[in-house]
Amino acid sequence: MRSLGLLIGLAMAAPAAAQGGNLVAAEPIAETPAGMQAWKIRYLSRDDRGVQRELTGVVVAPREAIPRLPRKVLAWTHGTWGTAQGCAPSLSARFFEKTPAVDAVRSGYVVVAPDYPGLGSAGVHPYLVGTVTARSVLDAVRAAQRIPGAAAGSSYAVWGESQGGHAALWTGQLQGVEGAGLKLVAVAAGAPPTDLAANLRQASDANARAFLTALATDSWSRYYGVPLRIGRARTPGIIQRLARNCVTVDSGPKLGALLGILALRQDLAKVDLGRTPPWASFVAANSTSPVSRVPVLFAQTTQDPLVAPAVTRAFARRMCANRVRVRWIDLPGKDHATTARQSAAATLAWIDGRFAGGQAPNDCGRF
Repeated sequence: MRSLGLLIGLAMAAPAAAQGGNLVAAEPIAETPAGMQAWKIRYLSRDDRGVQRELTGVVVAPREAIPRLPRKVLAWTHGTWGTAQGCAPSLSARFFEKTPAVDAVRSGYVVVAPDYPGLGSAGVHPYLVGTVTARSVLDAVRAAQRIPGAAAGSSYAVWGESQGGHAALWTGQLQGVEGAGLKLVAVAAGAPPTDLAANLRQASDANARAFLTALATDSWSRYYGVPLRIGRARTPGIIQRLARNCVTVDSGPKLGALLGILALRQDLAKVDLGRTPPWASFVAANSTSPVSRVPVLFAQTTQDPLVAPAVTRAFARRMCANRVRVRWIDLPGKDHATTARQSAAATLAWIDGRFAGGQAPNDCGRF
């Protein structure tokens, strides 16, 4: 019942109401895949200005007796669903179908799937803003530990796709600074934006590039408090209308959105966000670092039209130069949205190996 879940959550939250990772509520989800139990959670986190926000997400665990030892945790960081509040994965009736990480529950994992700030919760969604997104992941993992039935431990891996690959890499970066009480064992990133300036320049799908530019500039304008001045006089209005759309992977954009994307392509044909103030500062600040304390896995199709494989390879090679043990998985074809699903079996097997404590395989020098 909702009231019972709220009371339980508040009781657990009461001792330290201002701390990040505090669980506000854990409401059981009635319909789950066989052998699984799940909760829609609300928890506390802070943005990169120190302002406390209440965020949402989903926690999924095996439906079986609580084990003697805490369960391993897999944080799933989702790809782009949109930037409007209603675009949260936790609000979707197809959450389980669209979340490849839930397969790990059958192997005894607890899966923690944060929505990110501003999705399913009040406030601006900071699209591709690294620190605040990573903090929301760390705090979701902490919040899951406060659900008795989940039996979530403090050791975790993080796996994400597309926008979520960026979030996963940023979570790895922030772990060393703000990961107190948690132990990160591995980072897996499917088709992640890394060098945002290069990513925005080199995506081969011009329509997708225009749409993502709209999401980023609309979000950054509102989150960082700067005017949305870009392109022509009509451009900000087009961007704002496009940013109200959620992403659906099962069908193409509606006619109005498609016309807006085509107009935006024209308006931004000569605009390079990586060289245009104030956007260039946001692009630089939210690009990922090639340093990691744990092994990292990358998976990507060889002809990804949205996140240029050459950019990801260059970033992964920089990680190799920094002595990170990198696993690289080439996937066939030119799809972007199914990267995680295509690589799920190999990724989960690799994550299992990191929890087991074995030395991570190293593909450096082979890709």
